[in-house]
Amino acid sequence: MAALVRTLARLAGNPRYRAVVAPLVPPPARLDPGHAAVMMGYDFHLTADGPRLIEVNTNAGGILPAWLAGHPGAPVPERLQERLRATFAAEMQAHSRGARRQPRRIAIIDETPAQQFLYPEMQLFAELFRAWGVAAAVVDPAELSASADGVLLDGERVDLVYNRHCDFYLETPPLAGLLAAYRAGTVCLTPNPFNYALLADKRRMVQWCDQQLLAACGLSDADRELLRQCVPESRLLADTDREQLWRERGEWVFKPVDRFGSRGVLVGEKITRGRYEQLEATTTLVQRLVPPALTEVPGYGPMKTDLRLYAYRERILGVTARLYRGQVTNLRTAGGGFAAVRIG
Repeated sequence: MAALVRTLARLAGNPRYRAVVAPLVPPPARLDPGHAAVMMGYDFHLTADGPRLIEVNTNAGGILPAWLAGHPGAPVPERLQERLRATFAAEMQAHSRGARRQPRRIAIIDETPAQQFLYPEMQLFAELFRAWGVAAAVVDPAELSASADGVLLDGERVDLVYNRHCDFYLETPPLAGLLAAYRAGTVCLTPNPFNYALLADKRRMVQWCDQQLLAACGLSDADRELLRQCVPESRLLADTDREQLWRERGEWVFKPVDRFGSRGVLVGEKITRGRYEQLEATTTLVQRLVPPALTEVPGYGPMKTDLRLYAYRERILGVTARLYRGQVTNLRTAGGGFAAVRIG
């Protein structure tokens, strides 16, 4: 799993791969801001034949709740805090071309954040930043005053926006000011549309299954073989024979490319013909079904299990598990949710 994360991080920096992606994404995602993206998340299912990458996320949550779940009553260890803060410092340094070692003020943004399941984690991050000597707040984008001149919160300039929002391409009106600041380079936005387009837009999994394209990008035989083994067969619904696919639906999962997490994901064996006919051909990813492994949870029985690796560029920051029942990952199963992972 770590090898695949590092391979994809290198691929994201590959000029030939970037040239392939650029025509496929909205204009804001073609702008290289000169830095990467904090808290990348790579989600895997484990199989008898090894791990399979299910999806990639640019605003991956869960690393702090998972650690706390595995260590009840204990504070987040300083070594983990330092590891996470270092990624934000690296972003600030890259954005400022070395002029600033760390941000002075960070805004953590999401849509109505207090209503989000992971709002407590956002608050933990704010505390982590304040302990670093950096002013920080969790806010809705509407609370920011943003334009090409920069981003302000309560009249004070924001150097870095930690983006937990799920309008990944900054296309909705509430994010128009932030988009202007991002385009002008007057704020460090991380994660950002550029990195989302390269790694987390589900449509990229189609390219990762294209051995000829990967070879044309200059990937080594070993890297191409790793991608072949770990990335389930993926294609757009528009590129399939829909009738044949309907007959084979039990072997596939249908994922909307413009949604996040498990929202809108449909397991083929459960889908009705009517719902199948409603799927939008150009925005539905068809992915080979990879059933999740099971973990025995004391007092709750077996639960489906995903593993999530968190990374900054090629550096692995941590790993968590998500335990659930039902068709797809959720955070509502009794006894489920984020869990700590012991490696040994």
